[in-house]
Amino acid sequence: MRKLLFMAFAVCVLAAASFAQSANYSGTWKLDLEKSTLSGPMRIESMTLTVAQTDKDIKVDTATKRAAPPADAPAGGPPGGGGGRGRGGFGGDGSATYSLDGKEIKAEIDGAMGKMPVIYKGSSETDGSLKLSNSRIFNGPQGEVTITTKETWKLSADGKTLTVDRESTTPRGNQTSKLVFNKG
Repeated sequence: MRKLLFMAFAVCVLAAASFAQSANYSGTWKLDLEKSTLSGPMRIESMTLTVAQTDKDIKVDTATKRAAPPADAPAGGPPGGGGGRGRGGFGGDGSATYSLDGKEIKAEIDGAMGKMPVIYKGSSETDGSLKLSNSRIFNGPQGEVTITTKETWKLSADGKTLTVDRESTTPRGNQTSKLVFNKG
């Protein structure tokens, strides 16, 4: 009986490890606005992720369509940026590549204040999820600004739904979002 239980446990462990290694996020993903919880200033009408993943890295191309700001919105856009990838990570058009072994990838992107350095970091977890982060430090009108975005990506068991839990930290505070994408 003990041997049978041990064998069943070993099979479960191997199956879980196999899933974690075989989780592949590649494909085209469309944001499901009804199932997502977006932070206030995002005003997204639609978002598409085009993801290419290898065993070493993941490349994410983002295309976003935004709603027009309300007529009574203050000039200068939403708090914390919210435009392109250069101003907050997820939520604007752009491309990012993350190494999945925890190594940092340094790049330079266009931002509202010109070129700025950005550091991308990612890891593939044993449960099949991905941990992705990006950070940048740049000089703004009020001095040095640091923006950090951390994401946890999880794929549904059938591989048709991607859930991204996202936290952004800016000088204006923290924002959290839950973005749900459908493959298609």
